[in-house]
Parts: sequence; structure tokens; C-alpha cells
Amino acid sequence: MRRILVTGGAGFIGSHLVDELLRRGYRVTVFDNLDRQVHPAGLPDYLNLKSTFIRGDVRSRRALKEAVCQAEAVVHLAAAVGVGQSQYEIAHYVESNIQGTANLLDILVNARHPVKKLLVASSMSIYGEGLYECEKCGRVKPALRQEAEKCPNKEGKENWEPACPHCQGEIKPLPTPEDTPLLANSIYAITKKEQEEMALLIGRTYGLPVVALRFFNVYGPRQSLSNPYTGVTAIFLSRVKNNRPPVVYEDGWQTRDFIWVGDVVRACVRCLESERADYQVFNVGTGKPVAIREMAEMVIKLLKKKLKPEITYSFRKGDVRHCYADTTRIHQCLGFTVRTSLEQGLRRLASWARKAPAEDRFEQAARELKEKGLT
Repeated sequence: MRRILVTGGAGFIGSHLVDELLRRGYRVTVFDNLDRQVHPAGLPDYLNLKSTFIRGDVRSRRALKEAVCQAEAVVHLAAAVGVGQSQYEIAHYVESNIQGTANLLDILVNARHPVKKLLVASSMSIYGEGLYECEKCGRVKPALRQEAEKCPNKEGKENWEPACPHCQGEIKPLPTPEDTPLLANSIYAITKKEQEEMALLIGRTYGLPVVALRFFNVYGPRQSLSNPYTGVTAIFLSRVKNNRPPVVYEDGWQTRDFIWVGDVVRACVRCLESERADYQVFNVGTGKPVAIREMAEMVIKLLKKKLKPEITYSFRKGDVRHCYADTTRIHQCLGFTVRTSLEQGLRRLASWARKAPAEDRFEQAARELKEKGLT
């Protein structure tokens, strides 16, 4: 396989993957609609000119078919991204993520093409809450919180932690493996779950190797700092660059798994080049939980601003408390391990962010969430 199609290849993760594939000698075609929310200035200046660029939308079967039929492998990254926004722009997310993937799969089943492998970008959001452990009940999976669970703990202080679904006792978060039951917490999460399941089903049915990669919280250069619906690290950077405090929901001690974009790219390439990855689902994370308020403090420190995180002690519907990756499967199957620590990655990110444009639109996004009754 030498000809690779990357849908969403002008985006954050996609553009880094394109660079690495070209460096390795692949011929790469980028298929991207340059959505204005992600690319307000149009074609980004970082797009590798050694690639072939096609401006097209995965919702257009005709345009997508022309690109697919020239490729020997497809990496499907194109998607509308934004957990909160997906809760009120429902049709847009379903059309972009589910119908777009349906078009791709329909082409792979019904058109003549040389495609021999498909990688699909899934998401940690499809788990909902991660895996936990209860001293009495063992491993448990709590339900999604529909409202703030602020019950007093033993010290009489507010407690945002979910309880055991069986005995209502205290539980502790564990690394979340791929066989954990899925409980999607947003329209976005549902669409990623459907993307993954449709692709794996069609792959197994027709003997086309498919790999689904469940990305955890990816951060790095090229993530839009003017898109308030993107990853939390980029949102914090945008706020801090504009001398405004990063806003943290709940008490800030909820945790996520932050992985450097270069490590994600390495995982994608490893899956493309190894038959051992075929028909598998992999977590792509570090396995290390980081508190959101700690991430906010690190961003402030790296940009050398005299700010403090604004802890809201308010709840966003659908937010999970803890979810971080169990990376055993991808390590045992492919020998993959992360190479970039959070400290190293954030230093590189801060260096890039100092010169990157950043229009802080967080207040606009926060207003929309409040108007829709989501906070």
C-alpha cells in the first residue's frame, strides 16, 4: 500500500499524519471540506504541499468516490467534533459523522477500488464514565450523571464523585480497557460509536481489514485556538493567551488522559503497516490520568501569566468524572508505547501557541450551553 487517502487531512491530527506518511514515502491525498469553524482562514498554511489536496465533503458521495477509488488505504478522520455542541446541532453531527461514514462504506462495498485497509478514528467519549472499582462489588461501571451529584462526603464537603451503581458506596477510577461497556454521553459520542461499529461490521463482512482507534484527549500544535468546541487544552490556551482565566467546571478534580499528537500519529502508522492490527479496536492514550484544574495551571505557568483557573463548581450535562486509557492491548499487540511526556508535550505546545492566532470564543460557547439548558 503506497497510496493513502486521509479524510479530514487538513485538520489537527490529520495534517500531522499526512506529514509523517509523506516522510515515509507514501503518496498521500487529503480530502477535507475546510469547515469554517476549524479553518476560518481557509486552506491552512501548514498543509504539506507534497500531498494532493481535494476540497470535498464526506457527505457528498460523488466527490468522495473519486478520491477513494484512487487509494490503497483510507484513514477516516473527517468528523464534526464537539461534545457540547453536538447536543443541539444534532442533524449536523449525524449527517457529518454517520452519513459521511455510511457514504465511505457504501463506496467500499459497491464501487471498484484498490483499497486494502481502512482506519477509523473513534473516541474515548463512547465509554461515558470509565471503569471503577468498589471494595464491596468489584469492578463497576457507573451510569452517566444527569445532574450535579454534590452530596456531602465523610468530611461534610461537596462530593462530585459517582457512587457504586450497586451498593452506592465509594468507588475509585481504574484504567478503562476496550471491553468496557459503552455508554455514549452525547450525540457526538453516539456518532463515533456508530462510525466504529459500522466500519468493523462492513470490514468483517467483506474481508476488508478495518482498525478502530479510540483516541483519548489529543493535544498539540495546529489544534484551532479559535474554536471553542475543540479540546480542553486548546480552549485553555486561547483563554490564557487573551489574559483570561481558564474556566473549569465542577471542582476541577475530574480527570482525563492527554496524549501528544505525535504519539497518536505513530499509533496510526503502526496500525496501517501491521496486519496484527486488522479488525481490532485500540485505545490510544497514555494510561495516566490528569486533573483538569492541574492542566489549567500548567498552561498558565507555561505561558507565564498571572492568572488562576476559574473553578465554577457547576455541572455540564453529559460530562464524565473520570476516564483514562488501559493501553495493554495496543502495547501487547503492536508494541506501541507513548514517547512524549505531558511536560515535554506542553512545552512544545506552549512554544507554538505563543505565535498562533487565538480568538477567545469561550463565552459564546458557554452562553449557548446555558441557553440550551446544558449547564
